[in-house]
Amino acid sequence: MATNTPADVINSALKIGKNKLDLQSKSYGRFALLTILAGIYIAFGGTLSLILGYGFPEITASNPGLQKLLSGAAFPVGLILVVVLGAELFTGNNALLMPYWMTRGCSLKDVIVNWTMVYLGNFVGALLFVYVMVYTAGLTAPEPYHTAIVNIAQAKVSMPWLTVFVKGIGANWCVCLAIWLALSAKSGGAKMFGCWLPVMAFVALGYEHSIANMFFIPCGMLEGADVTPAQMVVDNLIPATLGNIVGGALFVGCVHTYLHLKK
Repeated sequence: MATNTPADVINSALKIGKNKLDLQSKSYGRFALLTILAGIYIAFGGTLSLILGYGFPEITASNPGLQKLLSGAAFPVGLILVVVLGAELFTGNNALLMPYWMTRGCSLKDVIVNWTMVYLGNFVGALLFVYVMVYTAGLTAPEPYHTAIVNIAQAKVSMPWLTVFVKGIGANWCVCLAIWLALSAKSGGAKMFGCWLPVMAFVALGYEHSIANMFFIPCGMLEGADVTPAQMVVDNLIPATLGNIVGGALFVGCVHTYLHLKK
């Protein structure tokens, strides 16, 4: 199967990074809507992973790897929608803006402003989907989903801060590698598979993705999880977000730009 070279991928990422910053400055309404849609798409993937992964308790109780596999197989639909439809995802932008920044096409301030705005838009989109399409629709009210989402939310705020940070690195390392694979592909099917495989792996391994957690934790809170908004932010979102930045910006964006950008 023909693919673009690593150098081609970096050149594509350069153009994408420039286009993202241009969109942010020239068409704020479209940019804001794309950030909200990305949060919705990731929450959609999270919902599907919950329904499929925890929908067979009699089987998965004695086969925990199967539950992880089912959840992992379903979740990547969110990133596939983001990549194919061109939405603005915080964790993807962690890597995609690095080639443009490293070639001095933009300032560090430009990068941070973009990340902040996209992050907030993703949060809005995820919360909207959680409340309207999951909680109001009653998807997580019946068992086994009610207990599952409550346990997931409580577990995510109960881990040590350093553990969440390291798991955040792993999650976005995988997500941004998935985006790099998608950029290397020359067909729609190959792009989707490139998105699917690393993201399936991070979910199965139990890593922490900040935007996905904007779905899982609020959804668990709506179902009665013993979690406060402060716990969600301090004990999970902050360390997961910082880890995501390291995993995406440093381990993928910066490393691959250094290795493959033509001097």
